Amino acid sequence: MIPAVMPSYGRTDIAFERGEGPYLFAADGRRFLDFGAGIAVTVAGHCHPHLVDALTRQAGQLWHTSNLYHIPGQTRLAERLTAASFADTVFFCNSGAEAMEASLKTARKFQFESGREERYRFVVFADSFHGRTLALIAAGASDAHRRGFGPMLDAFDRVAYGDLDAVKAAIGPETAGIVVEPVQGEGGIRPADPEFLRGLRALADEHALALIYDEVQCGIGRTGYLFAHEAADAPPDIMAVAKGLGGGFPVGACLVDEEAAVGMVPGTHGSTFGGNPLASAAANAVLDIVLEDGFLEGVRERGAALGAALRGLARRYQGVIEEVRGVGFMWGMKCVGPNAELGGKMFDKGLLNVLAADNMVRLLPPLIASEDHIAEALETVEASCAEIAK
Repeated sequence: MIPAVMPSYGRTDIAFERGEGPYLFAADGRRFLDFGAGIAVTVAGHCHPHLVDALTRQAGQLWHTSNLYHIPGQTRLAERLTAASFADTVFFCNSGAEAMEASLKTARKFQFESGREERYRFVVFADSFHGRTLALIAAGASDAHRRGFGPMLDAFDRVAYGDLDAVKAAIGPETAGIVVEPVQGEGGIRPADPEFLRGLRALADEHALALIYDEVQCGIGRTGYLFAHEAADAPPDIMAVAKGLGGGFPVGACLVDEEAAVGMVPGTHGSTFGGNPLASAAANAVLDIVLEDGFLEGVRERGAALGAALRGLARRYQGVIEEVRGVGFMWGMKCVGPNAELGGKMFDKGLLNVLAADNMVRLLPPLIASEDHIAEALETVEASCAEIAK
């Protein structure tokens, strides 16, 4: 008999009933250090007082009106995002997949309005993940995600991640844009070389393409910069963000520069719930924290220390960890044995983690994680490695 909740997830047999900072407390009394952060979502940890206050105040005033009317909190959020980024305008939605769909539509409309309506295809990359809609499973690299949902939308040309020559060869008269994650997340924590991103920017300029960044997972401070691409000095034309933007409240955004947004006029795109008063209150509260003086510098410093320590563990436990990749608070350990073994050991010892492709175990701490929290996590990782090494 099918359960009431559609069984489309492979769930761990545990339920959490309370959160506090970087910790989650299960219904059976166990405490976990949450270095999965709801898959890079809870950037401020659980029940951060500022987020609780912002949402509580907004909930007592107004939940929802729809985008038929002006939403002052949404306007403020858009102004803050544009002031802190390459973008001139923002479309709000509810998820990363919706933000990516808006990004693809904006790029096609840009080409259409520029007199290049034959351009509809996108260059995408091996090991990529962009979401679960019919369009985005075609854009992503996972055969498992596509199985049973064909035929696929024929609009994507896939090349090797990091290979500029392959990108050049894939660009043709029908190419509308390039879609890339500055740090691949689900594909196995692969940070792009800054020169690669700068090369993509140059190619997009040369061929009048829209350069689209998927920063759904790596954005909103995850790498120690508000947006991951900032470290490469290679701004996009269009960018999708979500996950950390609401700190746990569902909100996504498509950020666009003025030139690329030329065709997005009333009636071209929409969202009933996107950027409603509750979502905007949550996202503005997240920005209050992440944009505070010194906050992102602290993430970079602690993230570098976490990465150095993980690489040290990899050297000591070469039979357990083959490679460590990452940046900021976004790290992956490629396992020698099945990644579920190391991930499971860590879970049993009270450290939440997330598995990824390429046999990776991801650590995605909340951005408020302190040196002491990192030390606690590293102790658990080492104890888990030691057990496996035996």
